[in-house]
Amino acid sequence: MPPEALLDELPLVAILRGVAPDRVLEIGQILHDAGIRAIEVPLNSPEPFDSVARLAAYFGDACICGAGTVLARGDVDRVFAAGGTMIVSPNTDPTVIGRTLERKMIAMPGFATASEAFAAIAAGASRLKLFPANTYGPGHLKALRSVLPGTARIFAVGGIGADQVAQWLQAGAAGFGFGSELFRPEYTTHEISERARKLVEAVRRAAPK
Repeated sequence: MPPEALLDELPLVAILRGVAPDRVLEIGQILHDAGIRAIEVPLNSPEPFDSVARLAAYFGDACICGAGTVLARGDVDRVFAAGGTMIVSPNTDPTVIGRTLERKMIAMPGFATASEAFAAIAAGASRLKLFPANTYGPGHLKALRSVLPGTARIFAVGGIGADQVAQWLQAGAAGFGFGSELFRPEYTTHEISERARKLVEAVRRAAPK
């Protein structure tokens, strides 16, 4: 199964900001058991390339493993060398998008405005990250959807909880990225498991049939 198919099956990216390499596989397994098939390690985490490498080696084709907060072409190459298959950014940088696609990885650049969204699409990205989503709200996305091409899949990221999933999907979101709603370094494994289960259930329940 190609990586994109895993993301289409359950359009949910787990963002493990602050995760340490010695804990990443335990958490990755908990997320996978809950049904999550895409894991992002932000580059402002401790030894992020090590964590990406461990996840990629452990899961292989069974899970999309990549990096977030990717701001430079060189970091795209380092994630690729670690075995990562996804690059997520908080901004729209055509050089980062282009390098990601050259490496045949999934690109998910961040945007807030119509201009940024169209710049990302022109650079070749088909999955975009509205960030921070809670600042703009579902109404912002609904308005953007009226002008963006139907092929653009928008992931809402930042400050969204399980009880807000349905309204974002109704506004035109195709998926979500969950960070502190799902993981913080101080969360216990039980807490992460419960949060993952709740978020997965919310997305599956509200997704169009």
